[in-house]
Formats: sequence, structure tokens, C-alpha cells
Amino acid sequence: IQSIPLIAETAAQVTVFQRTANYSIPAHNAPLDKAYEAKIKARYPQFRAEAKKTGPGFHAVFETDSVLDATPQERERRYRERWQQGGLGFLGCFADHMMTQEGNDYAANFLRDRIRSIVDDPETAEKLCPTNLIGAKRFCVDTNYYATYNRPNVALVDIRANPIEQVSANAVHAGGEAYGADILVMATGFDAMTGALLAVDIQGVGGARLQERWAEGPSSYLGLAIKDFPNLFTVTGPGSPSVFTNMLPHIEQHVDWIADCIGYMESRNYRRIEADADAEDQWWDHVQEVGAVGLKATVDSWYIGANIEGKARGMMPYLGGFPQYCEKCETVAAEGYAGFKLA
Repeated sequence: IQSIPLIAETAAQVTVFQRTANYSIPAHNAPLDKAYEAKIKARYPQFRAEAKKTGPGFHAVFETDSVLDATPQERERRYRERWQQGGLGFLGCFADHMMTQEGNDYAANFLRDRIRSIVDDPETAEKLCPTNLIGAKRFCVDTNYYATYNRPNVALVDIRANPIEQVSANAVHAGGEAYGADILVMATGFDAMTGALLAVDIQGVGGARLQERWAEGPSSYLGLAIKDFPNLFTVTGPGSPSVFTNMLPHIEQHVDWIADCIGYMESRNYRRIEADADAEDQWWDHVQEVGAVGLKATVDSWYIGANIEGKARGMMPYLGGFPQYCEKCETVAAEGYAGFKLA
């Protein structure tokens, strides 16, 4: 979604092989208004602090009323306002899009109508209309993504209906047709949350291997530490809000917490810290319990490991919200790093 519009500006021909259509909201990126920029920078620390008090950790208005209680006119008005504003705050115009199928459908139908209004060719527009729940998979923002399909040098192939059969020296073969190509761009995702850690042969107490420990699915305490792996801290790992939040302030929160923890240990001559087994089990049970609320876990997504063949299923990010998570981390630290074993 980010690369296709730019590639289409210079390539003679672009053929997009789409596996799954996704929802995207306009980014509306533009040069900053100088007065607005000055206003934000004049109170930047407060601006950042305010963002951290929202569930996903970024600046947006998150309404508290139900989409089910709104009139059709009110829903349309709010959706149009959020579309014009752009960005990931779109679903925040009502509180419960992720709680019921009916509520989710209102937002999804609005975005499908926007796609149809932008894309000139009706057949292409329908291919670009997602059929899954909105917000259950990664929400995207874009610059001219849907409009790019109106260019004469851009074509769309639905590989669910026309699967790729082979890639030869100068073409991609799909649905019985050969699509000539001299450059093939792969944008097929990655082994999220655990792949990078498991690519390293991390070993702990008694030769415990993280690759074996997580073979049936990951677990951790706060997304920060893992039993039997002392002095190993993970930043935005499974069990932390991570990708359900604004990653930059979340990374800052993790690094600050880890630095404070190391300072605490050094001041008391501790040299070893690891997650307590019971504390880790209880936290991971809580992550799964919270993750099962609403619609998020009902869709096959990389949040639950569904994009990797053979990967164990389970909600990996913490869905309880950034402020609640930060409060938990602060409480753990204030109680002398409760749930950790220090030696």
C-alpha cells in the first residue's frame, strides 16, 4: 500500500498480485502549517504526555458512545469527518467498532463505499474492497493508494481467484496467464513478534533454548522477560501492547523501564534477574483473556500467528491498552520488581 503508488509513478507497467484486500485511510500528509507547528512545539512535553493516556498511545479523539445507538446521519457525519482528518484514529469515532459484527459492518461498509467512489473501474474496485472485519487486521494509511488503480499503467490480479502458478525468468504466471515482468517486488509480510528472536539461538538456564520454549507459542512476563532466561530483556515483545500501540512511545517506555531496573539492581548489588514462572504464567493468561474480548482474535491475522504455516496460534500483543500496561509496569517496579527473581 505504501510502495505501489510510488512505483506506479515511474514504471512502464505495474501488475499488483493481491492476496488479501486491506482497509486503508488517507494519510493526508502535507507540509506542516507553521502556526500549527509552533503551537504543538510550544507545549510538546504535554502533547506527548496526552498521547500516552490514550489506549493506542497516539493523539486522536476516542469517543465513548456506541455506534449502535447513533442515527444513520450521525454515523455518516462522523465517518466523513474522520476520513477527511485521515490517519489511524478513524475507528475512534465510536467506542465499540471492535465489539460487535453489526457495529463493525457500519465502518467497513463506509470504507468500501469510499473505495468504490475513488476507483473508476467497478470490477477493480470490488477486488480492492476488503471482506474481512475492519480493524481485526493491520489498519493502513496511504497516499493515493486506491486512486493509483485509475492509472492506465496499473493492473490488479486477484490471486485468490487466480492463484500464482509459477514465476519464470521473465513472467509471473497466474490463472492461466503470463504477466511479463523484469522486476518482482515481494511485499508478503514477515514472522511477526517472534521471528527475529527465534532466528537467534538464544539459550538460558540449563541449556534451555528459546526456539524450543516457544515452539508451542510464546509467553513472557509483561513482554519484557522470560522465565529461565536471566538478564534477557525484550523490547515490545509478545505480551506487551507493542503493535497495538504507537510503537515509538512504547519503545521509549520499555527502554526507560529496563534502564531503571538495571539502575535498581546495580544500587543493590544484584547481578541477575529473571521472570518468576508463576508471574509469567499469570500474565500470559491475562494477555489471552483480554485478547479474546471482542472481534480482534476472531480473524486469522499475524497478531495470532496465522500468517506462518505451522506457527502456534495465540494472541501475542497485549490488548489491554497502553495506559493500563504502563500502570502495571510502574506497580511492578514500585513493589521491588514483583514477579521477578533477583539474585
